[in-house]
Amino acid sequence: MSESVVALFESLVGAEPPHEVPVLFDTACVMGGSIAGLLAARVLSDRARKVVIIEPDDTSAQAESRAGAPQGRQVHTLLPAGRLWIERWLPGVSQEAQDRGASLVGPDKQFVGYDHVRQAPDGVDHQFLAVGRPLLESLVRARVTALPNVSVLRAQATGLLYGDDAVAGVRFTVPGDGDQGKRAERSLAADFVVDAMGRSSRLSHWLGQDGYDEPRLERLESPVNYATALFERPVKLPELDVATVLQLFTPQYPSGGVSVAAATVIEGQQWLVMLMGYGDNRPGRTIDEFRAHCAALPAIFSDITSGGVTRDVVTYRQADSRRRHFTEAGHLPARLISTGDAVASFNPVYGQGMSSAALHASCLASYLGSSSELDKAATEFFHLQQVVVDAAWAVSAGGDAARIDAENGTEVPEEVRQQRRIVQQIAGAALVDPEVSRAFNNVSYMLRHPSTLFEPQLLQAVAATTGGAAAS
Repeated sequence: MSESVVALFESLVGAEPPHEVPVLFDTACVMGGSIAGLLAARVLSDRARKVVIIEPDDTSAQAESRAGAPQGRQVHTLLPAGRLWIERWLPGVSQEAQDRGASLVGPDKQFVGYDHVRQAPDGVDHQFLAVGRPLLESLVRARVTALPNVSVLRAQATGLLYGDDAVAGVRFTVPGDGDQGKRAERSLAADFVVDAMGRSSRLSHWLGQDGYDEPRLERLESPVNYATALFERPVKLPELDVATVLQLFTPQYPSGGVSVAAATVIEGQQWLVMLMGYGDNRPGRTIDEFRAHCAALPAIFSDITSGGVTRDVVTYRQADSRRRHFTEAGHLPARLISTGDAVASFNPVYGQGMSSAALHASCLASYLGSSSELDKAATEFFHLQQVVVDAAWAVSAGGDAARIDAENGTEVPEEVRQQRRIVQQIAGAALVDPEVSRAFNNVSYMLRHPSTLFEPQLLQAVAATTGGAAAS
C-alpha cells in the first residue's frame, strides 16, 4: 500500500468541518436516517440550502431501537476514530451522552484479551464512548435535525428520478397513505442524493432497472450469531476496575462455542453483555443458557452477569459480510453516492460500523470540497470511500475469513497463508510489546491504515518478540 493511501486515510480521520463554503445544491436528499445517513446529512447541511432525510421508521421516540436497525440492541462501542470525527462535526455529543448515563472509557478501564492473555497496554489515552446504539443515534439525530436546513420526512424511498444523466429526485411513498400495495407514489426534486438504506438497500436494483450499471456485490459467508442481554450495574464507573471487555477465543480454546465475548457499561447503570458464535453455535438464547456460557469464560463475565436482568436475551444473526464495488461500475448517474452499510457491511463485533460511517461522511466532505465535476458520476468520492472500506474490510472480513478457514480446514493460497501468519504474529506480539500493541490498536480503532502494520520497523519489533519469523 502506498504512503499516499496511508496519508489519505489519516486525513479523512482528522478532517475538520469547513468554514464559509459555497452552497452547491438547492436540495439534497438522504435516503435513510441511520448513523450513516445522519452524518451524511450533517456534511450536506454546509453545502445545500435544504437537506431532507427520508426515513421509514418512526424516530419520534427517544433512545429506542428502530425496526430498520435490528442490530441496534447488540453491543456497540464508538471507536476513537469515529468518536473524534463526530465530536468535531457535532461538538458536545460525547458530553451529552455522558450526561444521559453513557461513559467515556479510557485505557485504564479497557480489557482486550486473546484466549487467557490480556493485551499489553499501549500507553496512549484512547477514549471509547460506551453507549447504547439507540441513545447515540437519537443524540446524533437531535443534533443534525436541529440544524435549520435539515428535516426528516417519514416515508419509504421507492426509486430515483433522472435528468441529463444525473439524479434529479427521489420517489417515495408515505406510511398510512392508502393500503401497502395501493399507496400513491410521490416525488421530491433533489440536486444530490445519498443512499444510506443499509444492508438491504435497493439502489443497485434501481440502477440496473433504470439502465445504469449495478455495482458488483461481494459476499463473504461468515455466519455469526449474537446473543445480548442487559444486567444491573450497581457499581459506578470510577469504582470499576474494568468498564469495557473484549475477549476473543481461538478455535482451539474451550469456550463452549463462544468465539467472542464482550461487555460494556452503558447508560442506566447497566452492563450490556454479548456472546458471539460462528456457524451453528448460537450461545445463550435464554438467560440461564447465557449465564451458563459466561460461567465457562474468564471470571469477569460471571461477575458482570450476576446482577439482576434489565432486558432479556436478544439474538441477531448475520449470514455474511458484503460490499458493493461502486468503483467498478462504468456507468452511474451523477450526483449520487452510497454510504454506510449500503456500501459495506461486516461483522459488527469488530466495532467498526459506526466509525466507518463517520469516515464515509468524511469522504463526502472531501469530495464536495474538491474541484470535482458534480455533473459527472461521483467516481472521485467512490475511490476515496474505497480506501476506508478496504481498511475496515481487511480487519473485519479478513479476520472472519481466517477464522472460518481455520475451523473448516480450508486450503488457501500460499500468499494468503503467509499474510495471515504475519498478522497472527503481530497480534501475538501485541500481547506483550507496547509498541506493537499501539500499532495494532491504531488500526483496530480506525486511526491508521492496516498497511502500517507491515512497516519494516514494526515487523522488526514483532520479530524480536516472536523469534524472527515475522520479518521473513
